[in-house]
Amino acid sequence: MSLFYAQKDPDAKLDYSIDWTLWLATGDTVDTSSWAVSPTGPTLTDGTIDMAGAVTTIWFDGGTVGTKYVLTNHITTVEGREDDRSITVKITER
Repeated sequence: MSLFYAQKDPDAKLDYSIDWTLWLATGDTVDTSSWAVSPTGPTLTDGTIDMAGAVTTIWFDGGTVGTKYVLTNHITTVEGREDDRSITVKITER
């Protein structure tokens, strides 16, 4: 299940973020973050973790009109917790 649903033009390059603040245990922060897209094809670049260690961001470029892509973020925290969250993005001419 996706965290949220968005629409994007195929020519747009946009950033998408997940805020892990409410999920993180007190004093824990995101240590590593990796992103995957399904189905494959579009480009994911410049993944970041904010300075507070709670928000992960990825840039999404491309896509085929009418296709729904699921961007999945896998994180590991400093304390060793791991989890995934997903964002569904439908490509629509705008």
